[in-house]
Amino acid sequence: MREVTATRAVSLVFGVASGPDLLRLVAVPVLGWAALRDVRTRRVPNRAWLPLVVAGVVALAWDVLLVAGGRAWPLFALRVGLSLGLVAPLGYLFWRLGGFGGADAKAVMSLAVLLPANPQYYPPAALDAATVYPLQPAPLGVFSLTVLSNTVLVGLAYPLVLALRNLPRGEFTPAMFVGRPVAVEEIVAEYGRLLESPSGFTRRGLDVDALRMYLRWRGVTLKEVRAAPDRYRHPLPTERNDPGDGSVGDRAATDGGSEPAVRPLDAWGAERFLEAHRAYGTTPDELRGGLEVLTDPDREVVWLTPGVPFLLPMFVGLVVALSYGDLLFVLLSVLGV
Repeated sequence: MREVTATRAVSLVFGVASGPDLLRLVAVPVLGWAALRDVRTRRVPNRAWLPLVVAGVVALAWDVLLVAGGRAWPLFALRVGLSLGLVAPLGYLFWRLGGFGGADAKAVMSLAVLLPANPQYYPPAALDAATVYPLQPAPLGVFSLTVLSNTVLVGLAYPLVLALRNLPRGEFTPAMFVGRPVAVEEIVAEYGRLLESPSGFTRRGLDVDALRMYLRWRGVTLKEVRAAPDRYRHPLPTERNDPGDGSVGDRAATDGGSEPAVRPLDAWGAERFLEAHRAYGTTPDELRGGLEVLTDPDREVVWLTPGVPFLLPMFVGLVVALSYGDLLFVLLSVLGV
């Protein structure tokens, strides 16, 4: 039987939900806006998560006033502890391991504060019936964990979508499940990572954000580099934009000129660029490899993995969690687990 929490024991605001649970619905517009911005720009400002954290703290304090001392209190406290002590650290851990971007981790941690336990919503026309949303909540009741597992399952569908889009083009390669072909001349207007290196397919190709940073650092366009790759492959010392610190020992490095013992050949000036700019963890070899691919005169199209903007499946996972429930729980139940 569906668990019934203390929600019915308190007043329902607008006949829909308890005050704390109604406040938690702020997650839908905020995360929806963040997901849209993530898709368009891959940049989400830190201030985006402040409303979720503030609403979460207020809702949590409100819940404590409603259920403290009652029979539901120990279970509620356990769920809050799991959300804050397990789900929030998972977001940080995945970010440290490179699985999440900074905005993704902040979203997970914010939702861990805002949605620690299963909320309950009663459609006004069904207050006297058994209809309660979400319809299929997980028995564990840690709602932020439900949102996270839903996000993962929604994200798993993305490779299938890419493959279906690539099939009409007759693109039968491993890249068809993780990327799409893009014209070289349009690559600087895209987000993602190259799936090609001079030696073939790779999942660690050049990040296009790093490419844009590099082109700005050198003050050129990709079209100019493609037109004269040898000039930029072996840059002159005068093209270096880092002035150093002016000390006597700070000699200008050359690209295979008179000081090979000080610095070996730095093709494309990759090392000099990355010494001053982290460029999303790009290595000199990745930068050089990507530039060699993009300046190949025989290439007009390259494979690019756009990467799934994690906030988009997270938004879908949140909406599904609030309306239907926990997809993983339902899937395991169907499989008899």
